[in-house]
Amino acid sequence: MTDLEKHWDDVPVGPAPVDAILREARRSAAAGTRRRPEARLRGSLVAIGAVGGLAAAFVVGGVVLPPDAGPPPGGVPTLADGGAAGADDIAPAAFFGELQAPESCDDLLQHYVDRGTDLVGAYGWGSGYGAYVDVDSAPADGMSRERATGADTALPQAVAPATSRAESSETGTNVQEAGVDEPDAVKTTDDLLVRLKGAVLTTYDLGGRRVRESGSVDLGDLHDAEILLAGDTVVAIGNDGSARPSSRGYDYASYGVPQPPQQTRVVTVDVGDPADPMVVATVDYDAALVAARQHGTDVRLVLSKGLPELDFETDDRRPNSVVAANRRLVEKSTIDDWLPHVAVDGGAEQPLLQCDRVAIPRAELGPATMAVVGFGVDDPGAAAGPDNGALGLAGEASMTYESTDHLYLATGGGGFDECWECFTRTSGPGGSDGTTHVYDFALAGTGATYVGAGEVEGHVRDRWSMDEADGVLRLAVGPSSETENANSVVTLEARDDELVEVGRLDGLGRNEDIKSVRWFDGLAILVTFRRIDPLYAVDLTDVRRPTLLGELKIPGFSSYLHPLGPRRLVGVGSDGGNRAQAALLDLTDVTDPQQLAVHRYVRGTYATAADDPRQFTWLPDRRVVLTVVQQGNTGYVSTLQLGGGRISNRMTRVEFGSDIDLVRTVPLADGRVALVTGEDVSFFDV
Repeated sequence: MTDLEKHWDDVPVGPAPVDAILREARRSAAAGTRRRPEARLRGSLVAIGAVGGLAAAFVVGGVVLPPDAGPPPGGVPTLADGGAAGADDIAPAAFFGELQAPESCDDLLQHYVDRGTDLVGAYGWGSGYGAYVDVDSAPADGMSRERATGADTALPQAVAPATSRAESSETGTNVQEAGVDEPDAVKTTDDLLVRLKGAVLTTYDLGGRRVRESGSVDLGDLHDAEILLAGDTVVAIGNDGSARPSSRGYDYASYGVPQPPQQTRVVTVDVGDPADPMVVATVDYDAALVAARQHGTDVRLVLSKGLPELDFETDDRRPNSVVAANRRLVEKSTIDDWLPHVAVDGGAEQPLLQCDRVAIPRAELGPATMAVVGFGVDDPGAAAGPDNGALGLAGEASMTYESTDHLYLATGGGGFDECWECFTRTSGPGGSDGTTHVYDFALAGTGATYVGAGEVEGHVRDRWSMDEADGVLRLAVGPSSETENANSVVTLEARDDELVEVGRLDGLGRNEDIKSVRWFDGLAILVTFRRIDPLYAVDLTDVRRPTLLGELKIPGFSSYLHPLGPRRLVGVGSDGGNRAQAALLDLTDVTDPQQLAVHRYVRGTYATAADDPRQFTWLPDRRVVLTVVQQGNTGYVSTLQLGGGRISNRMTRVEFGSDIDLVRTVPLADGRVALVTGEDVSFFDV
C-alpha cells in the first residue's frame, strides 16, 4: 500500500488530508531530481497534477465524499464567483505549507484588509506606522539546522568543480540562463533582425553585404517596451504610459521618485512578411511588470499589483477622524480592488486571477498581489480566459529568478529600483526583518505548480545571486540585521512542503558588499568589494558542505562576470576609482585563482555591462569580447582580443548622448556581428 493510499484509508470521513497528500506528491517530485531533467519535470508535474485532481475529486465544502458520490445538494460552489461551477472549476490550486489557498473570496479579502488597515493614515497609504515590520514570520515548526543537514537525504553526487562557456541566446541576447530567453530592444533570427525603439518596431534584412531596412509598424501607446522573438512572432512587452496616481497626499515626482506604471501592455506582431509587420493582438494587465521570460514559444510574465487606489480623505485639522474614515474605506474595499485584471484588444476587463488561485502566505509579506501568467506566442489572449492557469501570491515577492524548469519568487531588500511601496516597507518604521522568503514553482509549458517555500537570514541582492541546479537552489546572501556583517553561500532543497537549508558557507567578504556572482554545476564565483576585490571560488559539488576553495585579492572589482570556458572568466567593472577595467581570470586551479591580465580604460570611463549584461558579447570562435564603455556622453564599443594570457583593446566610438544604453552588438549565425545604435543598424567590423 502506498503512502497516498494510507492517507485515504486513515481518514475516511472529515476534513480531507490535502496537505499530507500534496506533501506526498512533493516527496515523489523531489525523488525525481536525480533523474534526467525532462523526466524529472514530467514526473513531478504528473505526481502533483494527479494528486491535485484526486484532492479535487473528494474535497467539496470541507467533507470527504465516497468515490461514487455525486455533488452535494445545491451544486458545487466555486471560489471564483460563489456560484455553480463545472468540473473544471472545482479543482483547487495546489497550495500547502507556507502558502495556503483561501477558504473563499471573503477569506482572501479579509487577508488584504487586515494587512492594509494598519498601513493607512491621514494621507492614505504609507502614512500609517508599525505595519511594515515583519515580526516573527518564520514557520511555526521552524527550519532548524539539525533538521536541515540530516544525512538521511540523498543529494546530487559530487563532480569536479569547473567553469563552463556561456553564449548569447538564439535571438542574440546575453542572458542569465541558457535556454531561457529575456526581453531586449533587439532580436535576430536567420537573416532577420527586429528592433524596437520607442513604439516603432522595425525589421531589417541581414542577408546582403549591408543591413537593409525592410519595414516598420507603430505599436501605438506603448512605452518602455522590449521584445521577445519566436519564429515569425514578436512579443513586445511594456506599459501604456499610465502612472499610478499618488494616494499618499503628495506627488511622487516632487520627491524625485519615479512613478511605477500600473498597467502592463503586451503587443503581438506578425513579422512573417518583414516588409509589412502587422499587429495581431494587444493584451493589457492592470499590474506592473516584474519579469518576462521565454521558453521556446511560451512566454511567462510575473506581475505585481500594489495597493488599490481608494478615495482617501486628507485633512490636517482633524487627523484622527480622517484616519478612521480612511480605514473604513479599506474595510469596505472589494476583492476586485485588490486583484489584477486583463483585457484583450481593448475589450472589457476580466479577472486575471480566481480567488482559489491566490495563495495566502504565512509570512507577513508587504501588501500586494504577485501574479504568474503564461501564454503561447500564438495565443496571447489565452491569458484572459478563466482557465489561464495563472497563479497569485497575496504578498510582495518581486525578486524573480527563472531556470529552465523552476521559477522562484523572493522578497527583496526594497529600494527605488524595485518599487516605492517596497522601499517604504523596508526602510520605513521598523525596517526589514532581515530575512529573505523564497517561493518555488515548477514549470511546464505555460503552467506553474507550487513546490514549496523557505527562508534564509540575510539579503539576496538580485536575480544573479540565485541559481537552481538539479533541484537545489543556491543563493549568495549578503548581510542583514539577522546576520554577521559578512556574506554567505546557502543551498536549499525541496523537502515535503519546504525549501530546507541543506548547506551553508559563511564569512565571505567581511564588511564588504557582493558585486557579482556566477554559478556553474559544482562551483560558485563571488566578487565582493569595499576597498579591494576579493574573488572567491566556492565548491558546490557537495551541496551539503559548500567549501571555500580559493580566493584572489586584486585592486578594483568586477561587476559582471562572464565564463569563457572551463578555465577562464572575464570580469568587467571598475578599478575602484573612476575608470573601467576588464580582467582575464584563470581558474585552471580553482584553489588558486589567478588574474592573467587586466586592461584599465582611461579615467572617467564606466563599463555599462555592470548595469546591463546585454551590452556584453562573447565571440568564442574569435576569442573576442565586445563590451560597451561610456565616457561622459560618448559611448564606445571596446573590442577585447584575448590570447596568450593577454588582453588587447580597440575602442570604436559608436554613440553620443542619451542613447548609449541602446547600443547592442548582436552575434549572428554566420559569424558576423550587427551593431545597433540609437539611430542605425549596421555590420560591425570585429
